[in-house]
Amino acid sequence: TVIEKHEDHCLKGCSGHSYIRKNWLGSVIFPFSALLQQPKFTDEPDITLLQRAQIFRKDCEAMFPNRRIITTVFNDEGTNILVTRYIRALNPPKQLLDLFLSDSNATLDIIARFVSLIPCLPDTLNENDGFDIWMSPERCINLTIGNKEEHAILLCNYFLYFGKKAWVLLGTSTLEGQVAYVLTQETSEYLLWNPLTGQSHKQFDPFCPLQSADCLFDNENVWFNIQHNSTPMSVHFDNSRESSWKQLLPKNIQIQWMKSETAQPKEILYFDTNKSMVEDLKNRIERTLKCKLMEWRPKQPTRWNRQCTAILRQILPKLELGTGSLVSTEDESEFERLLQFYWVSGFPIQLPYTDLQSITNAVYQTGIHSSEFPQTEFALAVYIHAYPNNILSIWIYLASLVRHQ
Repeated sequence: TVIEKHEDHCLKGCSGHSYIRKNWLGSVIFPFSALLQQPKFTDEPDITLLQRAQIFRKDCEAMFPNRRIITTVFNDEGTNILVTRYIRALNPPKQLLDLFLSDSNATLDIIARFVSLIPCLPDTLNENDGFDIWMSPERCINLTIGNKEEHAILLCNYFLYFGKKAWVLLGTSTLEGQVAYVLTQETSEYLLWNPLTGQSHKQFDPFCPLQSADCLFDNENVWFNIQHNSTPMSVHFDNSRESSWKQLLPKNIQIQWMKSETAQPKEILYFDTNKSMVEDLKNRIERTLKCKLMEWRPKQPTRWNRQCTAILRQILPKLELGTGSLVSTEDESEFERLLQFYWVSGFPIQLPYTDLQSITNAVYQTGIHSSEFPQTEFALAVYIHAYPNNILSIWIYLASLVRHQ
């Protein structure tokens, strides 16, 4: 836009005015991807490796166009780097390490659960256009948000802290589309971990939703699956087999320098979540849900059963870690007395905290509020299990009670 200023001149004492005229000359559009094509390189070896990675990716895509392969991404500073630089053993929160000191498997499960509670950010760019942007695990923890790949990288780095053999696995799922899992090598089998759910599946588990295992990477290399069948049950996960896995960097290339040059810090510092903030949030969620429940039942009264609510409040904290009996002997006897007079139906809901609207939607979708039996009563309990860095696990137990006729 060109701006011209014009003034009308007249004799002193005469009224005058000025005006501005804008002339539109057109526009220039810079696509975001064009900006990303100007990466910041540090030295010549970086450029050589990145060029090699691009050629490798194109060769793999030509062999199996429907399989996923990512070799380079842009970090949160706008630098184009190999995906291998995201992998490094990182310390989980000490609070998690102290929970199950004598049970290593339980420790791994709770760490996977911790990662799954970080809200997932949907990918905004097409993953096949070569312009993926990944945050570091430290940034992911501090912002309490991350995409699928960032979740997998964080979980993989935590597993490496325990000395496990672990890789990030890219593939597709019947439930989630494009996914990033973590593959761990156990004594006699491989486990496939979904970082968004915290669940693990054995390689030959028929209920594993992973449909295709396409690509692996760790801090040393990237491997592309060139086996005819890519379903997890059929795949040989031994990536040293050159007939099964095409590797980015051949064995004769010295990459010791790359191991030391990582994009990750040596240690992540964590902070405790504010307890009073958690208590305030719990009360706000409970008030909101009670108001919403009455709002969803405009033609019927909404009665609350305090006895059942008290029992549910005792149950919820025990569900997070799955330890001990769900109800004490005293609560159990109270619940049995309650069942003498009521039909009780309900179930707990667990979800990571993102916002109140997501919680409200989850409760509404249960349909418990739609009970049309006269004299229906309700019980509602909310519990928040706080992990470090404001990562929260929200538990809601909603039940309906109908008196026996």
